[in-house]
Amino acid sequence: MKKYTLVLFLLIAGLATHAQTETKESVVKVTGEVTNPLTIGPAELQQYKQTTVTRKDRDGKVHIYSGVIVSEILTKAGVTLGADLHGKNLAKYLLVEASDGYQVLFALAELDKAFTDRMIILADKVDGQPLAPADGPFRIIVQDEKKPARCIKQVTAMKVMFAK
Repeated sequence: MKKYTLVLFLLIAGLATHAQTETKESVVKVTGEVTNPLTIGPAELQQYKQTTVTRKDRDGKVHIYSGVIVSEILTKAGVTLGADLHGKNLAKYLLVEASDGYQVLFALAELDKAFTDRMIILADKVDGQPLAPADGPFRIIVQDEKKPARCIKQVTAMKVMFAK
């Protein structure tokens, strides 16, 4: 009887832990050289102007991603962009991190509309549907880049830093 009680206890504890994991909302934290650190969840992302980007993925198919231009998020976080992005501020970069530890880097100038017309978005939808769990809930999509290596999946953090 004690054996069955222990098994039942472990099963219930495992289900409770799983339920907590399922209800925990995924967020992206924006930190580093910012004046206003942000925590962005699905609801916060919807408060920004939504943008679409068309891109061919590794599957060879063209997909339409929707989300928010990364520079708009950085502007809200108080990152140096626009007319202030010159001189020593050109040595700043954005490090994007995924839940599995994968990281990609962007120079701030790559994200700034004053320097480029390429759109880089934090996407939460593909072809009108939420991103698949293996890709989301948030993914960086880089428009017109030949390789999708910087289209990082399962984004959890964006850190602005100085190159030193």
